[in-house]
Amino acid sequence: MQRIDLNLGARRCPILIGPGLLGMQAVFAEHVGDRQLMVVSNETVAPLWLPRLRAGLGGRPFAQFLLPDGEQHKTLASAGRIIDALVDAGLNRDCMVMALGGGVVGDIAGFAAATYQRGVACLQLPTTLLAQVDSAIGGKTGVNHQGGKNLIGAFHQPAAVIADTDTLATLPDRELRAGLAEVIKSALIADGSFFVWLEQRIEALLERRPEALEEAIRRACEIKSGIVASDEREQGPRAILNLGHSFGHAIETGLGHGTWLHGEAVSAGIVLAAELSARSGRLAAADVERVRGLLARAGLPVEPPRLGRERMLSLLGMDKKVAGGRLRLVLLDSIGSAVCTADFPQAALGELLEDKAGMGDT
Repeated sequence: MQRIDLNLGARRCPILIGPGLLGMQAVFAEHVGDRQLMVVSNETVAPLWLPRLRAGLGGRPFAQFLLPDGEQHKTLASAGRIIDALVDAGLNRDCMVMALGGGVVGDIAGFAAATYQRGVACLQLPTTLLAQVDSAIGGKTGVNHQGGKNLIGAFHQPAAVIADTDTLATLPDRELRAGLAEVIKSALIADGSFFVWLEQRIEALLERRPEALEEAIRRACEIKSGIVASDEREQGPRAILNLGHSFGHAIETGLGHGTWLHGEAVSAGIVLAAELSARSGRLAAADVERVRGLLARAGLPVEPPRLGRERMLSLLGMDKKVAGGRLRLVLLDSIGSAVCTADFPQAALGELLEDKAGMGDT
């Protein structure tokens, strides 16, 4: 088992990574205590991993709530149903919500925990690669709105993140690839040597070799933890974690939530951000090809859908990084160095979207 501590002043969030963690009673004894428990999962994950979690909890009682599987269910109504279940179970402010699943489960359950009785404890138990390296870490919770991705949410740090790498064995190939988009993103924004490591080992990751996966998860978690520790509520440097996400969220909303997986949309968004970086004079053209090449080798989309230039610009206008009426985007200065900025030629953005997303608006 590997441990990374996300330090937030007087608070800390331990991130545990390794095989078999869901069944380890000592782990849950440390991080759960004698709280009342509600396990939130979905109809796909629960049959696979709830029995192991039950063993890890030593047979102690817990309430449970199962969501339907899929991004389309990441709604305020779903969060409300979890809160209804907490009320029906008679759980008080000393309870803990345990999120067993991928990013959708973690975001919805975390949001319910953030708002129930003005905030109760949450434990993140991510079962997808994307959740283990990104969405379960850092305290962002929320649900989607028809106007955009994650427009309703709250910052609510989990008591701990327990990433049992055994769960990746049951992950569909498409979900594994989607998670690799966030791993590659972490290298692009902060660690060029990690990007080289990924270029050398992408096939081992796709083959699910345990030592490669655990190393990739550890390095991605260290990068995210370091950035979040410096800016918990995204007032400054944390924004670079959104490389590819402004474009990616626009793609997800434009297509309809659940049509593309989050990591697939982020992958296409990363390529758009890299190309805009090059057109703005920040990034070498050869580096754009390295970015595109690694994402393609990971089996991820490197071209956006043809939503249309104006539709993409409209969706980007709803992005949470818009400030003072100006769109800020995360751009690359090099592989391993990123910045969130509004300092790019607007004409270059329009031309990029015309080239890549225009012609045949849907």
